[in-house]
Amino acid sequence: QVQLVESGGGLVQAGGSLRLSCAASGRTFFIYGMGWFRQAPGKEREFVATIRWSGGNTYYADSVKGRFTISGDKAKNTVELQMNSLEPEDTAVYYCAVLVPGTRIPGIHDPRSYDYWGQGTQVTVSS
Repeated sequence: QVQLVESGGGLVQAGGSLRLSCAASGRTFFIYGMGWFRQAPGKEREFVATIRWSGGNTYYADSVKGRFTISGDKAKNTVELQMNSLEPEDTAVYYCAVLVPGTRIPGIHDPRSYDYWGQGTQVTVSS
């Protein structure tokens, strides 16, 4: 089992920044990568960004490219999401998740490719 704890959410005005953090504990030796998803009220959970430890490759949703940056520390089993130029449309609960080992690139965006999830942290962007 892996436990994930997110932090760093909050309320910010449009154009502002927030930094989310996620720490993994438990059976972390097999973690292949970690990512962030978000879910707004009445909407499906959507992919935001992921980092694979091997090679440090990062992947982003088109909606956040150029504004969000994912980073991580494999040794510490932590991942962070720096969010800049926030927009009201970014308002959602943000979830940290562990990528299933061996997931190929087309599967990176699919929540079914992640098998452990945090409890979520609320991000609210006011206009």
